[in-house]
Amino acid sequence: MCGAPAFPDREGVIEVKQLTKRYGRARAVDDLSFTVQPGHVTGFLGPNGAGKSTTMRLILGLDTPTSGEALVNGRRYATLGRPLHEVGALLDANALHPARSAYNHLLWMARSNGIGPVRAAEVLEQVGLAGVARKKAGGFSLGMKQRLGIAAALLGDPGVLLFDEPVNGLDPDGVRWIRDLMRSLAAEGRTVLLSSHLMSEMALTADRIVIVGRGRLIVETSVKDLTERYDSLESAYLALTAGSVEYGAAR
Repeated sequence: MCGAPAFPDREGVIEVKQLTKRYGRARAVDDLSFTVQPGHVTGFLGPNGAGKSTTMRLILGLDTPTSGEALVNGRRYATLGRPLHEVGALLDANALHPARSAYNHLLWMARSNGIGPVRAAEVLEQVGLAGVARKKAGGFSLGMKQRLGIAAALLGDPGVLLFDEPVNGLDPDGVRWIRDLMRSLAAEGRTVLLSSHLMSEMALTADRIVIVGRGRLIVETSVKDLTERYDSLESAYLALTAGSVEYGAAR
């Protein structure tokens, strides 16, 4: 980490407080509040159009809220001096320069945050891409791009991590690897917010669940609580979101 946070009692905590984001007359996020604590994998679930990706973008300062706020370590992302040391994220595996090698992609990010080149090599090894480090990322499969995006998220050794559909394009071994990685990161005391549509995988990976629909909070609880009240996490999700499905809506 890059020094003690301004609010040490909030270290590693993601706080979403009465967050609203309007696009014209449409509300992508509507007075949404929840908290993500360290030491857990928190699953972020909701139908298409529920506002999950928008919420993640707001947490990361990639969009500006209409009202409310999203804080990491008690601060807005935009105020972090070297954000990669505190927050890592994978939102879009295709967000890379296709002509850059995997190593140079990470090296460019590392230099922007005062991270040494050795760390770029370390995370490529960690995600299983050391053998293709010098190959152009534009030629990678989706699964390889996902692994490179995870390497980028881990680059600054951050305490807070956000992943949006990280298992897309991965084979079964890759999916299991992601599951083990998420759980190991949480076991180290990190905060992990994980968005995925795979209910079976979320049931195996997450400790806590935040479910949203039409931009609003439906439930914030533990996986254990939901599976005690319903037959499975999938049954709980389908029952709780039955009135929130918007076919054809954007995420």
